[in-house]
Amino acid sequence: MTNGNGAPPEAAQAPQLNVLAQYTKDLSFENPNAPASLAPQAQQPSINIQINVTANTLAESEFEVTLSIEGKADNAGALIFSFELQYAGVFRILNVPKENLHPLVMIECPRLLFPFAREIIASAVRDGGFPPLMLDPVDFVGLYRQNMERQAAAAAAADEAKPS
Repeated sequence: MTNGNGAPPEAAQAPQLNVLAQYTKDLSFENPNAPASLAPQAQQPSINIQINVTANTLAESEFEVTLSIEGKADNAGALIFSFELQYAGVFRILNVPKENLHPLVMIECPRLLFPFAREIIASAVRDGGFPPLMLDPVDFVGLYRQNMERQAAAAAAADEAKPS
């Protein structure tokens, strides 16, 4: 037995995740103290990185996922460089149970985007006159769990604040 396109029914229902597009939405690199910041430093700079993931539904099975990465390097309180990147992709997701859709969008999609965002940041830092900043791999499962716990705590706090 086959469906209308000649494939067996079970093949037609296989989960699918397709990348339709990926692109830089916003990129900023600042080197406010150049050329002084380019001089050899007595100690390694402190580097702080923040990562966030957001998603928008574009159509029933299409989602735009944006990976936002912000970072700054400073040494003894003096800013050496900072950057902000919003790197996004449009994904088509088919045949995924509704309860699995949110984790798939918020974990697997940014995991696919990350290597490209990492390369953009490394190049921007290098082009700013510094050694390329190679970001460590990100645990998107852990990030997802943290965000879900934070949302649950905020919802519980809001419920407690409501008058009875």
